[in-house]
Amino acid sequence: MSHWAVTETKMKSNMFSFKILLFAVALTLLAVTVLSWSNGDLSGSELTRLYNSPVYKAEVAIRLKPSSSGSSNVPFHAGVRVTLGDGSKWLIHKGMGYGDASDTVVTRADYMSSDWKNCMPKEFDGRQTVADLVRAGGDTYRLFTSNCVIATIKMIRL
Repeated sequence: MSHWAVTETKMKSNMFSFKILLFAVALTLLAVTVLSWSNGDLSGSELTRLYNSPVYKAEVAIRLKPSSSGSSNVPFHAGVRVTLGDGSKWLIHKGMGYGDASDTVVTRADYMSSDWKNCMPKEFDGRQTVADLVRAGGDTYRLFTSNCVIATIKMIRL
C-alpha cells in the first residue's frame, strides 16, 4: 500500500472519529424541556409487525429533563425518531426501567411533546428494521456505559 493510501485511510478514520465526537457534543449542547409520558402499549401481532417494520428515515431526538428528575445525572434525554414505510413515526429511546424485557423501548412519536428537537436526519431506505435499532440500543441501562446518549449513537450509526 502506498504512503498516500495509508495517509488517506488515516484521514478518513480521524474524520469518522471527529464526527462521532461532534455528534456527542451536539447531543450534550442541544436541549428542550419536559415530555409528558403517555401509554400506548402494543401487544401481540401489532407489536411483532412494528418490530419487523423497515425504517426509512431516522432523526436524533433530544429534550431537557425536568429539574426534579432524579433518574440520572444526564440533564437531557435522547432517542431516535424513525419513520416507517406507512409514514408512521416512532420514538426509540432508552431509560432505566422503561420496559419489561428491555430498557430500550418504542413509543408513538405522537406522544412526543413539542419540547423534543429533531436533528441529524439519516436515510435508512428500509435497510434496517425497528428491531435492529432496538437491539443496537441495548437491553440494560447503565449510567456511564449504556445510557440514552450511547444508545442513540449506536442506533443512528447502523
